[in-house]
Amino acid sequence: MKQELVNRSIFLGVALMLVLLGGLTACGPSAIKPTVFNTTQPTIVAPSYEVDVLVPGSYFHGIHGLTFDSQDNLYAGSVIGQTIYKIVTKGGKVEISEYIGSPEGLADDLEFGPDGQLYWTSYISGKVRTKAGDKVKALAEGLPGVNSIAFKQDGRLFVGEVFLGDSLYEIDIKGEKAHRVIARGIGGLNGFDFGPDGKLYGPLWFKGEIVRVDVDTGQMETVAEGFKTPAAVNFDSKGNLFVVDTNAGEVVQVDIKTGEKKVIANVLPSIDNLALNSKDELFISNMSTSGIYRVDVKTGKVDTIVEGKLTCPGGIDVAGETIYLADIFALRQIDGNTGEVTTLERSHADHIEYPFAASVKGDKVFLTSWFVGTVQEFDLKTKKITRTFYGFVAPYEVLPLDDGSLLVAELGKGRIVRVSGAEGEKRDVVTEGLVSPIGLALADKNNVYVTEAIVGRVTTVNLTTGEKKVVTSGLAVPEGIAVQANGKILVVETGLRRLVEIDPKSGAKTPIVKDLAIGLISIPETANPFGAMNDVAVSDSGAIYVTGDVENVLYKITRK
Repeated sequence: MKQELVNRSIFLGVALMLVLLGGLTACGPSAIKPTVFNTTQPTIVAPSYEVDVLVPGSYFHGIHGLTFDSQDNLYAGSVIGQTIYKIVTKGGKVEISEYIGSPEGLADDLEFGPDGQLYWTSYISGKVRTKAGDKVKALAEGLPGVNSIAFKQDGRLFVGEVFLGDSLYEIDIKGEKAHRVIARGIGGLNGFDFGPDGKLYGPLWFKGEIVRVDVDTGQMETVAEGFKTPAAVNFDSKGNLFVVDTNAGEVVQVDIKTGEKKVIANVLPSIDNLALNSKDELFISNMSTSGIYRVDVKTGKVDTIVEGKLTCPGGIDVAGETIYLADIFALRQIDGNTGEVTTLERSHADHIEYPFAASVKGDKVFLTSWFVGTVQEFDLKTKKITRTFYGFVAPYEVLPLDDGSLLVAELGKGRIVRVSGAEGEKRDVVTEGLVSPIGLALADKNNVYVTEAIVGRVTTVNLTTGEKKVVTSGLAVPEGIAVQANGKILVVETGLRRLVEIDPKSGAKTPIVKDLAIGLISIPETANPFGAMNDVAVSDSGAIYVTGDVENVLYKITRK
């Protein structure tokens, strides 16, 4: 009898423990299965070829600001993608849809106002926008680099400029009055939030600090120091402050009274923003992975909501069967046989400047950024940027030559420049008068092919005399270009979403593949009518690789 009572007690105790554990589990974050993007398959035109998707596509072209609506639906903004997305998590599943499309959807940071409307900052266009019903309205303009956005508890709206500017403003939510300047020269006040005390808390990107600002007086004081590159902050419902450090790849909790810091999660660098829902669940965005993740603030456990292998693929080059890809927020290395992607360097975490094109020679990868106007040298041995040359106007393809100099297609000036010198200080114009030069490929040791996108032609340029000769015309936005072992030219014809082969002697064009996911709409507020570069490269084995910016995909085309 005693033994029965003991057994029964043990049974009841175990049962009670299981109930309690079940209850604890139920109260914790529910499991979420990451969503998978459905990559489309291009169509072979030339029957002797076949095409494979080497690296599958993804949803976002870099992701930035995050915010929740009253129903705990998540919204995310993209600058390059010029789109605001709605992300719904139900029953462990993730549903992603376009909420506001291009170009008005260009968003760096976003927040719902007390009126239930969505407000956001359009970083490149310098506009603050809102959506009421089906209409999008600009509340303020002429704010280059407008980035952060937050509502104070009294319903007033505030925004900040970063990188292209450095100011804090109050914005009239009706769009009737001019914006009020609160402070200038702050130090890069990025993603901010109002605290329970009514003060504005935010990170100083360039100073590694978290500060507190009185938006009525402009007075600012330091709350916490010692961050590498703090990108954004947010408060939960209990007044706890969370910070993301983009360089360190850390999610940090900060005591706003003492400045004490506690790292609650270690993640990949290039974090951009964060948001908390009504349950105080913390979500973060990452530019270089186009990813959104949920972070358990108690355990540090990180769950993937969505992410991509590529963010917005541009120019590529191949050494052997290894592809080097300029992916705007990162430099990637891709195995041409397996499709395995390795990230060599990330924007903001390292010294890379938003790369749009890449070329490899020996142990160096050369990168260009039309957005920043730079040419950079990346050392594959040290895995670091070793040289950066400034002052170019919308540079696209860069081509390293045997003598150590570089050819640069400078779209903004309609010319090809030869760059030399230890610091790239010597710049000789090879030829000018080109119309939107983008892609470069050596024809032989004395001549180079260049694509002229707007006028739709491929031109040969003599490197000594600068003489130009049209190889073929009538192309629809030719961008990337490469030369095969047989001397025939491959061109990505973005306007028709296809890859064509061109006979350099006759100029005859033969389509190889069509229905490529290329032709991402460019950002209309910039002087550059193009965005990412849809490129092509040929490996030693003859395999052809093509980037697709619309779906963030890399294709591999081979002969049967």
